[in-house]
Amino acid sequence: MEPAHETQATKPQDGCIDDAGFTAMLADLKAREAKLVEQEGLLTDRRNALALAETRLEKRLNDLVAAEEALSRTVAVAEEGADKDVGKLVALYENMKPKQAAPLFAEMDPNFAAGFLARMRPAAAAAVMESLEPKTAYAISVLMAGRNAGAPRN
Repeated sequence: MEPAHETQATKPQDGCIDDAGFTAMLADLKAREAKLVEQEGLLTDRRNALALAETRLEKRLNDLVAAEEALSRTVAVAEEGADKDVGKLVALYENMKPKQAAPLFAEMDPNFAAGFLARMRPAAAAAVMESLEPKTAYAISVLMAGRNAGAPRN
């Protein structure tokens, strides 16, 4: 027989949990719920931080693209200006008498001289080359011949 002090609510019957077990399970579920709520908050914070970082990254990327475009425009303007300046020098050298231009080309670095001579009209360049010492003319000729040797052929 059962003791008189056990009641229906505190006595486990047929696999049921008594009040103490129910209270422990409820406390465990509440602890798990609190932990899940905390983890959900942390995940929300991380998601917000990632979204903010992504927004900042996109802005920086857009700024970088804009800066790159501005730099490209600046470089294009500078290259165009440099190209015009070189074109003016080429015209100047073409209009000089070959005997006057030759000493200038002889003093130039052969790569530099080859660049100018390559842009000059063939007749003017030939006249300058003719006025150079043979070793200097040969060195410039080799450089001019090899300028595009490594360029793709297709």
